[in-house]
Amino acid sequence: MKQMPLNFSQLYTPCNAGELKFNSTEELEDIESILGQDRAVEAIKFGIRIHKAGYNIFAMSPAGTGKLTTIKQLVEHEASRQPVPSDWCYVNNFKQPVKPTAIELKAGQGKVFKADMEQLIDELSVAIPAAFDSDEYRSRIGEIESQSRQREINELSELRDKATNAHILLTETPGGYNFAPADENNEFITPEQFNKFDKAKQHEIQTTILELQKQLAGLLKNFLSWRKETKRKLQSLNRETAELAVNHPLDELIEKYSKQDAVLDYLRDVQVSIINHIQDFIPHNERAISFMDLPLEQNPFKRYQVNLMVDLSQKKSAPVVYEDHPNYSNLLGRIDHQAYMGSLVTDFTMIKPGALHQANGGYLILNARKILLQPYAWETLKRTLQSCEIQIESLERALSLISTSSLEPEPIPLNLKLILVGEPIIYYLLSVYDPEFHDLFKVAADFDQSMSRENNSHNYARLLATIVRSEKLKPLSQNAVARVIEHSSRMVGDSEKLFVHLRSIKDLLTEASYWAEDNGHLQITNSDVQQAIDHKIRRLDRIREKLYENIQRGITLIDVVGKVIGQANGLSVLQLGEFMFGQPSRITATTRLGNGNVIDIERETELGGAIHSKGVLILSSFIAARYSRKNPFSVAASLVFEQSYGQVEGDSASLAELCVILSSLAQIPLRQDLAITGSVNQLGQIQPIGGVNEKIEGFFDICVKLGLTGTQGVIIPASNIKHLMLRWDVVHAAQNGQFNVYAVTTVDEALELLSDMEAGITDEHGNYPADSFNGQVESQLLQFSSLRKSFSTHSE
Repeated sequence: MKQMPLNFSQLYTPCNAGELKFNSTEELEDIESILGQDRAVEAIKFGIRIHKAGYNIFAMSPAGTGKLTTIKQLVEHEASRQPVPSDWCYVNNFKQPVKPTAIELKAGQGKVFKADMEQLIDELSVAIPAAFDSDEYRSRIGEIESQSRQREINELSELRDKATNAHILLTETPGGYNFAPADENNEFITPEQFNKFDKAKQHEIQTTILELQKQLAGLLKNFLSWRKETKRKLQSLNRETAELAVNHPLDELIEKYSKQDAVLDYLRDVQVSIINHIQDFIPHNERAISFMDLPLEQNPFKRYQVNLMVDLSQKKSAPVVYEDHPNYSNLLGRIDHQAYMGSLVTDFTMIKPGALHQANGGYLILNARKILLQPYAWETLKRTLQSCEIQIESLERALSLISTSSLEPEPIPLNLKLILVGEPIIYYLLSVYDPEFHDLFKVAADFDQSMSRENNSHNYARLLATIVRSEKLKPLSQNAVARVIEHSSRMVGDSEKLFVHLRSIKDLLTEASYWAEDNGHLQITNSDVQQAIDHKIRRLDRIREKLYENIQRGITLIDVVGKVIGQANGLSVLQLGEFMFGQPSRITATTRLGNGNVIDIERETELGGAIHSKGVLILSSFIAARYSRKNPFSVAASLVFEQSYGQVEGDSASLAELCVILSSLAQIPLRQDLAITGSVNQLGQIQPIGGVNEKIEGFFDICVKLGLTGTQGVIIPASNIKHLMLRWDVVHAAQNGQFNVYAVTTVDEALELLSDMEAGITDEHGNYPADSFNGQVESQLLQFSSLRKSFSTHSE
């Protein structure tokens, strides 16, 4: 039965512009729902609304599908219904300064608390010096010091009088106190005079001096204890004065934060610290300070500051954070250092928050590929999610690379929903190789790249209107929208589908808007859209042009007229970046007597992939099952892609390979004005292949360059008809009878088209007609089988 080419209307499914009830996208409203992603949207909504451990979300789809935009919209909508979480701050731990204390406050109170502490220190910086400079304080301290001095003077006077009565003088020297003998007039006795005294007199004087020295020693000892007592009185006075200055403003804060236990504990510690370090608030006389006298702290008041880690005072709902650079520090936070006196120092005010802090109580969105590329970020993130707390620690300490002392901030409890976005391959690899992955990411949101075209043209037009408005592009006319819809089906490779890869659509509209501006159009027209499509192809098709030029010049051998035995034009697809195009390839086969082996030269030279090798094995099984059910399969065949110097993969050429083997066996020539593509199974059925539009257009372009004859065309699987969205020039050529596209469902239909003869059907005995294609193949295989038997008999 003669195969008829497809009608030109089957080669392209246009969009009926009359069904678009608008003149321009300016008339359309923005689309609110996410087009074509119902499954993914349902999964995301489920994931963000279930508040159980481990129900984090992995959103998977290729880059550019708009998943990040979709997720942000859904998460922000859900976050708007959630309360604002707590503020967090770090304060000094006065008992263990290396372990700063974390304090949780209601949203907005963190900023207030920080300001309150700053105001408290400012007030005390004035109040304390004023208290210690008051007349009352000076009077009381003068009184204490005067009493102390007067007591010492009185005791010394009493001892001096006692010595004077014994004719002994008490004198003060730079080295201390001394006793010296005196005469009746209390004048010093010289050593010469002393030596003139008799021994008894000298002994009496010496004994008196010794007794007085003992009393003086006891008195000086009392002086030390009296001075300590005076010092304690002064300290008590200082503490009393400090408490009077500190308690009033501090009591106000204690009353203000009376319901915040953590704040109250901190304020009590602040009160003790201020009183113990009261000297820091009293200004000292300005003088030159030596290097050794430099203070250990640059700012002693820094210990009373509040490090506000999370400030949600401006938020009205739960936070939504997208971290574009998710390295270890940006996720977990860090502890900074600064140079001081030749060394690096740090304190609790240098603790910096990470994305986990900012998103705590809300939602955190991360790019899976980026976090996996950052050293130790993935393991740290998992550990944090498992422990439900944020432990800030330097990477060096976490890896035990350094042992120097550093801060150990108190961990902050973690409660957030994490959404990872990444490609499907990342999700599947993590599922296989990371045993903890599914414990932490129980919800998968799978984004699609296509949607049904049926009854969705209007919604797709609204999507285009939304994009042009958000990107500030020119509006699209009705015909321009129809052309974009048609090209969308072409990009997805299916006339019944629409492409929802937002980046590709946005790029097309951006370039079309440029050409509309360049052409002086107020709106984007269909010609502007087509110019954008053509210009992009022009930018990328240099290699295709060179390959086609080689065919036109006869460097790469391709025939588009005539008939040849054991030779056919196969079709392959090359993809270079964003550009994909079809290229015809000459496939040849040779056959001879053998033992049933089909040699795939591509596989033997390690240029053929596994799928291609599988296709060759399938077609060899088909030949043996169809033609050698009763006799040995006594043929040897060789297959090759001529002038192919790279990898060959896929099974879309298995139909062409089968046809050239059968042609070589039957010695029946095949038409070279037809190219053929399709996959074949062991039952002889033709299966669909990919890139059908590019393959047809590739052979058409070669035929145009070498000259159209009207008989040329392409044979494709019938199941690929629904995928056809060919270029207009190919459709017009088919409409004018200059080019043909045939659709086949079985091997026999393809053989009839290529050979212009009947394939043949078996009779009741299972034999094919002798004058049919299959009959001649069967006849040749019988001859090979007979020859093989005769050779075996002769050998025996």
